[in-house]
Amino acid sequence: MSKAGRIREQNVRERVAAQQAAAASRERRRRVIIAGSSVLTVVAVVAGFLVARSLTASPSAQAVPGGVHGTVLPASVASDIATVPAATLARIGAGSMPGYQNQTYAGPPLTKVRDTPLTSGGKPEMLYIGAEYCPFCAAMRWSMAVALSRFGTFTTPLRGIHSTPDDVDPDTPTVTFYGAHYSSPYLTFVPVENDNLNKQPLQNTTASEQALWQKFDSSGGELTFPFVDFGNQFVLTAPLYNPAILKGMTWAQVAAALHDPFSPVALAIDGTANYMTAAICHMTGNRPASVCNVPSVRALDSGL
Repeated sequence: MSKAGRIREQNVRERVAAQQAAAASRERRRRVIIAGSSVLTVVAVVAGFLVARSLTASPSAQAVPGGVHGTVLPASVASDIATVPAATLARIGAGSMPGYQNQTYAGPPLTKVRDTPLTSGGKPEMLYIGAEYCPFCAAMRWSMAVALSRFGTFTTPLRGIHSTPDDVDPDTPTVTFYGAHYSSPYLTFVPVENDNLNKQPLQNTTASEQALWQKFDSSGGELTFPFVDFGNQFVLTAPLYNPAILKGMTWAQVAAALHDPFSPVALAIDGTANYMTAAICHMTGNRPASVCNVPSVRALDSGL
């Protein structure tokens, strides 16, 4: 590799690492502020609720008012997300995920874990915990939507939002899973958007969800977004590509780019979706065969 190439790789590593460090620092400061404010207003019922909710287990997974619900995506955009051609996904394979390919992060893209199988409704469960304001969640939701669409359908219209404008990678275009309903004969998808765009509580984790998050999220000793648990077989606790690749794009532009195997957007989002597909196939016992027995998916098993 040329010296210029090594310098470019080093710049990518440093930028992604700096972004994560900055986001983690902002989140720590935010939580300290929330905790301090709640002490001063402990007599208020709402404030007491916020204290209980701040990264602690809650008794139910019900939503609280005030969420950012976004804009219903045009049917053509939703279709582009749900119908990325199998040939495009196969051609992309592992795609391009600079954070891992340039060794910004150690280990495989997804972390293998051992625990009692996570199930819901008699099917393997894929649990996602994120936040609408989070730029790293914004990046990962695209890949989740593409991967999940290979196993089932979103039965409610997907809604488009942007990550917060005052964080790293501001205004990253994405979709929200708040209020989304998903149907599949092979798995159950449980999305939890903890906070809305304004970093206010939106959905609570259940005690069991919180326990899994605390058990498997090893991001520097504190809970971070996004967290994805694939049936207690694999977990994701960090973004697999840089959200900056989506800067300035519209939802329609991102969705259309997913169909172009030479697009940097597709190489990042679809490549990540292929790894997620392989993890879901582990959950479902390699069903359906039309998805899980595709050579490009099976080839990624060794990378999990």
